[in-house]
This record gives sequence, structure tokens and C-alpha cells, in this order.
Amino acid sequence: MEEFVGKLWHKLISRAADQSHAQAAVSLNEMRTAVGILFRALGGDGGLRVETATATEHGARRRWLQRIAGSGTAVELAWRDGETLRLPAQVALFPERGLNRDLYLWLAALAASADDEQNLPRPWLARNQVLTKRVLKRYPGLQSRYARLCAAQLALRPTPDTLKPDEAAQEQAIQQALRDPGSVVTLPPARRAPQPVYLWLHPSPPGQTAVGGSDDDDADESGGKTSDEETRKRHGERVDATEREAGLIALRMENLLTWGEFVNVNRATEEDEDGSSAPLEMETLSITRNKRTVASRLRFDLDLPSSEYDDHALGDGILLPEWDYRQRALLKDYCLLQPMLARDVVPLELPPHLRRTAQHLRRQFEALTQNRTWLRAQPDGSEMDLSAWLEFAVARHSGHPIREQGLYRDFRNNQRDLACLLLADLSLSTDAAVNNEQKIIDVIRDSLFLFAEALSAVGDRFAMYGFSSRKREHVRFHTLKDFDEPYDGAIRGRIQAIRPGYYTRMGAALRQASRLLGRQPAGRQLLLLLTDGKPNDLDHYEGRYGIEDTRQALHEAREAGHYPFCVTIDQHAGDYLPHLFGPGNYVVIRRPDELPRQLPLLYARLTGN
Repeated sequence: MEEFVGKLWHKLISRAADQSHAQAAVSLNEMRTAVGILFRALGGDGGLRVETATATEHGARRRWLQRIAGSGTAVELAWRDGETLRLPAQVALFPERGLNRDLYLWLAALAASADDEQNLPRPWLARNQVLTKRVLKRYPGLQSRYARLCAAQLALRPTPDTLKPDEAAQEQAIQQALRDPGSVVTLPPARRAPQPVYLWLHPSPPGQTAVGGSDDDDADESGGKTSDEETRKRHGERVDATEREAGLIALRMENLLTWGEFVNVNRATEEDEDGSSAPLEMETLSITRNKRTVASRLRFDLDLPSSEYDDHALGDGILLPEWDYRQRALLKDYCLLQPMLARDVVPLELPPHLRRTAQHLRRQFEALTQNRTWLRAQPDGSEMDLSAWLEFAVARHSGHPIREQGLYRDFRNNQRDLACLLLADLSLSTDAAVNNEQKIIDVIRDSLFLFAEALSAVGDRFAMYGFSSRKREHVRFHTLKDFDEPYDGAIRGRIQAIRPGYYTRMGAALRQASRLLGRQPAGRQLLLLLTDGKPNDLDHYEGRYGIEDTRQALHEAREAGHYPFCVTIDQHAGDYLPHLFGPGNYVVIRRPDELPRQLPLLYARLTGN
């Protein structure tokens, strides 16, 4: 009974202290697309991802109801760093839904203009005034929207007359800066921090320390969906491990069901999953690495197999550059790409479950193959073109000057002048299940089979390769079919032998694929990437770094005259593929099990069949 009354009291007092307007709430999921488009349209960095901000303590004075309820200590404010634009997960600040939507758009515009301020730090008050003036000057259409938001924000702020003198002076300066950006030079000092300003960027965003991240930590290749709560940015710090075995342990029973600000998590040795949501509610996570030597432990580090059991390595490897967006420089000979060939391949027939679909595709593509035709008015050929000769004779007899050219015809194959290289992602994430019967790697394997069947029927030149990686010193590049090899049982054996492993250093694989494609004497060269996720690797090849290196590799491919196109089953691909490939140069397959049938048809549309 006592517990029931306590819960009821907490619920009532929390509801009374809550000043948000749930009926007018707008979530970031609703606004993510619009915010991303506006942010990039106004000149924001196209490589930034739109993610959820974490709530941080503001230190301002709270109302007495909030103090009783223990709420209102933290607030979600917008901020940005080198990789993300962080916005509140939900805005329910104003009673009108339209105003809450406008706040998201205003914050995106403000963050887009902050590019010019990244290397010129200013105090919080001055910086946000400069950004506000810049946005209103560059985009006059936002002035009416800002005026409405400013009036609504001022209505929620405390009246200076009700505050202590130092806090009142601070509040007056902030309100003046909101009404007339640029009119306030400095923020008067006060014993307490001011109330949060929701129309401005965060005064002190969370630090850039990655919680639990290091060069030798396992990268996330699960490909699973993450919620807004899981993508929040948090403070992180490294601390020394506690000596669990030294002395007696004083245990307080009331702490059994709670979390403190220190979490003794040994990431290097523990792999137990804790279902508690308490870490998600904390602002700062303290992570420790146990420095003790463990005699025997199992660590999932994806070590390379011995050469006895690994695929054949072709040569000593190929040195390739890599783009460092922070230095804005191409690091020469930075990656080592190792061409590989499957070991002990057995020639195979097409798997029985694909034969009916393959027959249908072959009939479709054979029907699209252009037959041998007579080419008229040729400068040379197998026989005289009587029509062209008659036109020439009549013109010469009439006295019109005409050169003797194009008087022959020839019977030739009218083949298309193109070559295609298909590059398949074979990273560890392809080991995930698609349904009860198939994994992603099975879907990719079937797609390669049907793709090869269709292109061999139409007669186009094509090659197929797979790739994975383990840091920059070992980028595996598997040869499935070279341009000069016929499609036969041996090629099918190589396709059957593919298996998931390691990570996704996409830039190096794309550079090698572009080199191979550039050697083909074809007028049109298609570079087709088949993947299930974004670039990543064990080292620093994560997030923005991997995205920018891949983008640079694609830019190099276009400069070489190639046409890159991406086919993906990643449902979150819309967050990064427009930045990589540009609009219209990628497609997301919503149902992965349809990929084998859709891939050849997509190729037919891309090549103009």
C-alpha cells in the first residue's frame, strides 16, 4: 500500500510540475527528413548526420513544484560537432504544433550557419547572436518565423522583477539579445546559470570522448536499428578500475537497485548484456578498463585465419591511398589491399532453387539482345550499298559537288559499348538473418548467381568482386569473376564459396574496383556497389571518417569516367547515401529477399535496355 501511494504521489506531482504540451508535441523522427534537407540546402555540412541530443544539466533556478518532483534539472538543447547535428528527441515547448515544428527548422538553419564559426570560438551569448543575425540576413523569409518563435520563447521566460538582482540583469540581457540580436555584448555575471534558451545552440555541448571506444574495440556490424534514446550523445570519461579483491566490501542494501555516476564496466573481458535502462538515463558514463592479466579468456577480435585455411593471396598486396577529411589530404600508400581467390573451389551447376528464375531472366535478356543488322552508308563493307550509290550517281550527274563516301554496307553485330563491375560487401554484418531460412550472405550469393546468368545471356562484359577488411593493413579483395573469364561452373563455385567476415573499408575497395574498370575499352563503365550498411572498420575508419573517404573514392571514380551506383538493403541508407552517391544514384531494397530478382532488372534499367 505504501509503495502504491508513493507511485501515485510521484505521478501526480510530476504531472503538475511538467510544463510541456504533449498534445502539440513534434518528434525528431517526424522532422528528420525536413531538417536534413533544410540544413544542407542552407549550406550545412552534407556529411553530418541528424541525431538525438542528450539532456544536460542547466543549473538554472527551478520552480518549487519541480524541486518537489525532482524534475527539470536537465534539458535537451541543439548542438553540433564534426560528425553530427544533435537536436531534441521531441519538442513540446509551445502549445501550438506549428511552433514546435518551426523550432526544429530554425535550429537547423542556425546550425547550418555555424560552419563559419567552427574555428572562431566566441562566448555563448555573442556566438548565438552572431548566428541569428547571419541567418536572418541571408534568409529574410525566416524573419517572420523567428519573430513568432521569439515571442513564444519570451512568454515562457521568467519576469526579471521576480528574480534576484544579479539574475534579473542576466535575464534582461538574454531577452534583449533575443529581441534584437547583436545588441548585447556580454552576459552579466550571476550566482546561477540562466534559464535555457531553446532558440539558441547549446552553451557547452557534451564532450567528444567516445564512451567505450578505442582502436581495438569491436566495431558494431549488427546492422540493427537503434532508437533515439540509444543514439544520444553522452559525456564519457576513463577512470581507473577498482580493486574488487582488496579488503572488505561495505554493502548498502538501498543501492542494489540503483545506478551511481560510476559504472565499473570491464569492456575488455565482460560480454554480459545488461537489460537495465539506467545507463540511458545517465548524462556521464565512466568506463574503466581492467589492467589485470587474464590467463585465459575468449575475445571476439576477428583474428585472421592461418594461411593454411585462408583463401589464396594473389601477390604481395596493392598499396592504395586513403582520404583524411580532417587534414583534407590524400594519404599516399596508406592501405594495403590483398587480392584473394577462393581455395579448393569445386565447379558447380546453378543451385536448383534459382534455375526457374534464371531461365526467365535469360529469356528476358536474350530478347533484349540486338540481332545482327545491315549497317548502311559505311566507308567500307562486304558489298555495295545500292541506295547510297544511286544517290551519289544522281547528284554527280546533276552537277552537284559531292564526295564519294559511304557507298558500302556491312552485316555486323550491333553490340553495346559498356562494361560493368559488381562489387559486393562481404563484411560480418552479412551474417545477419533475413528470415527464418536465409541470411544476408545467402541473399547476396543468390543475387550474384542471377546477375551473372542475366549478363552472360545479354553478352555484356562484366566482372564481380567481393571485399571485407580488418584495419588498413588488410583489405581483402575477393576475385569472383574477372572481365576476361567466361561465366562457367568454376565461377559459380567461387560465388558459392563466399562467406561473411571482418569489416567494411569501402574506400580502398572502390579505388581498386575503379582501377580494374578503367582498364576496359568500353565507352560506358558502370561500377555497381552491393552493400548492407555504411563503411566501418576496427580502427578510426568509423562515422564521418569512413563516410568521407568513401565519398572521395566515388569522386575519383567519376573523375575517371565511371558511373557509380549503389544497391543497398540498409533501411537507414537515406541518412548517408545521398551524401555519398548523390540523389538518384542509389536504390534501397526494402525487402532483402527480393534482391536476387531485382538486381538484374535494375541493371537492365541502368544500361538502357
